Amino acid sequence: MILEWIRFCIAAVLLAAGLVCFISAVLGVWRFGFVMNRMHAGGVGDTLGLFCVVLAMAVASGSPVMALKLLLILAIMWFTSPVSTHFLAKVEYYTDPELFENAQLIEDPERQEEG
Repeated sequence: MILEWIRFCIAAVLLAAGLVCFISAVLGVWRFGFVMNRMHAGGVGDTLGLFCVVLAMAVASGSPVMALKLLLILAIMWFTSPVSTHFLAKVEYYTDPELFENAQLIEDPERQEEG
């Protein structure tokens, strides 16, 4: 009985931490004005929040098979979320004519020698 309460408390703390991460991501997306900053806030909050929530569900389930399934879902999300964020950043880089007015880019010296 006491182990169930310990597991419940750990899951509740992890869920609260995930909720804080998601709320901070939403606030970052809402408050930042530049699209690259918004993508960064959303990506970081999404990754950490998802980790906390999935870990809480794995702890709460108590089943090793269910925990493995949840960790596989987490792995898939961790691979796809950064890829999609990188794709959106590339689209913004190539399509926004005002990008260089809003961002400070550090040029690569090797790239300048090629041009």
